[in-house]
This record gives sequence, C-alpha cells and structure tokens, in this order.
Amino acid sequence: MSEQDQPKHVADENTTESPATRAPERRAPESRATEDTAPETAAPGPKTPAEDVAAATALDTAGGAMQPSAVPVSAQSGVVPGGADTLVRRIFTGSGIVSVLAVLLALILGGLLIASTDKQVGATASYLFARPSDFLSAVWTAATRSYVALFQGSVFNPRGSSVAVQFAPLMETLTIATPLITAGLGVALAFRAGLFNIGAQGQIIMAGILAAWVGFALHLPLGLHLLLVLIAGIVGGALWGGLVGLLKARTGAHEVILTIMFNYIALYFLRYLLNTPAFQRPGESNPISPILDPSAVYPQILGTQYRLHLGFLLAIAATVFVWWLLNRSTVGFEFRAVGANPKAALTAGINVPRATVLVMAIAGALAGMSGVAQVAGTEKVLTDGVAATYGFDAITVALLGRSTPWGTFAAGLLFGAFRAGAVQMQIQTGTPIDIVLVVQSLIVLFIAAPPLVRALFGLNPRKKKAATAGKSKKAATTGGAA
Repeated sequence: MSEQDQPKHVADENTTESPATRAPERRAPESRATEDTAPETAAPGPKTPAEDVAAATALDTAGGAMQPSAVPVSAQSGVVPGGADTLVRRIFTGSGIVSVLAVLLALILGGLLIASTDKQVGATASYLFARPSDFLSAVWTAATRSYVALFQGSVFNPRGSSVAVQFAPLMETLTIATPLITAGLGVALAFRAGLFNIGAQGQIIMAGILAAWVGFALHLPLGLHLLLVLIAGIVGGALWGGLVGLLKARTGAHEVILTIMFNYIALYFLRYLLNTPAFQRPGESNPISPILDPSAVYPQILGTQYRLHLGFLLAIAATVFVWWLLNRSTVGFEFRAVGANPKAALTAGINVPRATVLVMAIAGALAGMSGVAQVAGTEKVLTDGVAATYGFDAITVALLGRSTPWGTFAAGLLFGAFRAGAVQMQIQTGTPIDIVLVVQSLIVLFIAAPPLVRALFGLNPRKKKAATAGKSKKAATTGGAA
C-alpha cells in the first residue's frame, strides 16, 4: 500500500515531529504555569569557577553543536571568564603609564649623574664601605637639591616677596611651553597619519618670516593687524608643510629627507632676508628685523609683570581642535586610516594622496603658530634664532605625548618646565644646564623602548595575558572532559 493510500491517522503516527516545532506549542502553557506558581527565590549569587568554565565551553562549541576549537573562546579574548579587566589594570598596563615611568627613570638617572659630579659625594665615596649611609645621604642631597631648584625655577618659588613673584616661574614655564605645544601638535598629527614630520623647524621659520613682515611692514588697526599676523604665520607654515606632502604624494619622495632639506632651505633663506633692506633694521649691521608694531603683538594676558601672552590660549584652542579633528571628524578618521594602513585605506576609497597633502599642511599650520608665538609674543623681532630648537624638541614632545593631543599638551608643559627651571638650577646649585638635555635624551630613549620600561617595573601585559590564556585553556579542557 502506497503512502497516499494509507489512512490519515496511520500517516500521522509515522510522521516524526521535530523538537523545534513541538517545544514552543506544547511547553509554553506549562512554562507559564510554572512561572505563575513558582515561589520567589533570592537573586542568583556569583558564578563558581566551574560554572564559568562550563559557560565558556558552551560558547566555544555553540551549545554542543560544534567541535571545540583549538583555542577556547576565553583564551582568545585574553580575559578570565567572569573577570573583566579593572580600571587600575588598564591604567598600569597602558601606554600612558609607560610615558610616566619613562620620565621617572630619566629623572632617577639624571639625579645619579648629578650626584656623580658632586664634591661631597666624591668625598664620602672614599670611605663608602666604612659608613655607606654618609655616601647615600650625600647622593640623595645632591640630587634632591638640584631638582628642588628646578622646581622653584619652573613652578613655584616660596622665597618670593609676593604672590606674583612666587608664581612668576609658572608663568615663565607656560610661556616657554607655548611654542613647544603647538609645534608638538603638528608633529603628533603627522605621526597619526603615518608621516614622520621632522620639518617643524623649517615651518616655524617660514611662519616667522611672513608674520614678522606683516607685523613691521604694514601699519593697520589693532585687532585687524594682529589677526593678519596670525593668518600670515599659519599660511606660511601650512604652505611649507603642504609642499612636502605634495612632493611625497606626487613623486613618492620620503618625507624625512624632504623635511630635513626644507629645514636648511628655510634657515638659509631667513639669513639671506635678514641681510636685505626689506628685513634688516635700518642702521643695524646685525641680522635683525625692525620691531613689530604694538598693534601686531600678542597681548600679555596677566599683565606686564609676566611674559605670558595670548599665544598660550591659542595653544589650548589648537589642542582642542586637533582632538576634535582626530576623534570627531571624517577627515581625522581618514588620517588615522591612512596612518594605520595606506593600502587598506586606498582600497576602502580614501584618497591617500589628498590626505597626505592635507595632513602635512595642517601640521605645518600648527607649527606655524609656534613661529607667530615667537615673533609676536616673546621676541617681537625676527632673528636667525627665531626657531631656536623648538622644532626638534617638538619631536620629543610628540613622542612623550604618545601622539595624542592632550598627551602632547602635557609633554609640552613638562619640557617647558625643564627649560624654565634649568637656569635657576644652575644658579642655586651650580648644576650645568646641559643636565636637562641629558634628562630629555633619556626620556626619548625610554619612550622608544616600552618593553624595557615595562620589564623594569614588572608591567608586561603580554606575559600576563599568555599566562591567563594558558590557565583558561587548561580549565576549559578539564571542564569539557568532566
């Protein structure tokens, strides 16, 4: 008898119901009744390790429908099941703590170097094994005395006759830090786009040339004159940086070679201009420009007793702008994508040559703000030392700040404090100013070797992650076998 000829009730008996179709219809009323009649129970407590392992195994095998993978899910994530990473752990294994520890190590080694040249330390070293406490005390005194003098010359001087005098070192630190911050932002922005912009020195010089010329050659009303000086400096730096980006985008030339050459071109061009009638001060044989008009200089924001000027507020605004650009704008996303992988960014439809030119132009504009701060804020004239070493120090500032806007801002303040306090340290203790350069160099050394810093302080997240993954894998295997 064929299947069609069988009675309907016989066919129904031979038909196999799938669990998917049977469970929802027949068990739903029962489950509702159970929910209605079930007594109230206390909230479930924390899961035991065995339950965590079982949950991880179920997730890894899709509820038993698949074979276990070679590496369990818990090991793939690097997190112990049921134990999320705490805020403290993220802080002490992140890149920010590496920067802090790099500064700390540099200060410790700098202190040892200071102590090695101290006369009292040398005298106590002659009977080191007889009384080691004298030697250690002399080392501590020599290092701390120099660093206390550095602090008093850069942050707060308790010996001041008034509150204004006591906080004068802090104002000087902020003044010196202003060009470091803006130039560091220019270098950091290029870093985020995968470009090594070491041409901030030349961009500062070109910005200073244009800003100074507008400042002493044109005679305009107060607000308009200063605005044109600022715009001229920003445009000068942007053109000098954008030209590097254009050459790299069109010809493939490396930006490091280009920026080094552009630094020298800008420097010798400045020296040439300062010996021409258009830029040299009348009646002067030295290479120095006329003084900028009073309407073309930055106002001093806390009065004439300090050198702190409007440029510092503009540096804060520039930091906010770079943060917004990188984290809240489409252009910033393109910059970060190009910096992460240019080929992938090109495949995704991003115009990589355009991004290269644009990021170098913006980086040059930020460095150009440093040139304006020098000629319109601090010096008020144009000389061949207008850029000093700000362009090269900006590289260290960006590295210490991890190429982040606010990290660069903090690093600029730190290096400004080093510069401001070095003179006072030499006056009070006789410690050479060059010790500050040694500390800065050590900071760069440790920043360039994060594994070394983590190893010295026992902060190695890779080893901890590997150990955690091994324990999780072993626990998952044991739980699966059970």
